[in-house]
Amino acid sequence: MTIMSRVAAFFRSRWLGGVPLDRLFWRDMVVVGTAINIALSVAALILLGLKLPLALVLAVHFAPVPYNIFLTFAVWRTAGKSSGAKASLMTLGAKASLMTLGATLWLILVVVA
Repeated sequence: MTIMSRVAAFFRSRWLGGVPLDRLFWRDMVVVGTAINIALSVAALILLGLKLPLALVLAVHFAPVPYNIFLTFAVWRTAGKSSGAKASLMTLGAKASLMTLGATLWLILVVVA
């Protein structure tokens, strides 16, 4: 399997709800997504300290925004499937709702910060 097909499979599985909501929210978004945002923010600050062009600094800082938006929508889609017809338990629907809210707040935080 090539790297491109692995990347495509990664995005496809998250978009289509093939990954458990807990893994998508906690591991992919909160841990990995936050780490990517922190790393690129630090890189942007280093570039700013080196007095490189502001356009480059901003491009590096905002580079993860499309990925952040993708993860947020993937959580929303997966949560919608989790709280669908089979999810008659109140706790499952409440958990999905909380993760949807958490994904929204996370997106706001990482884009603004």
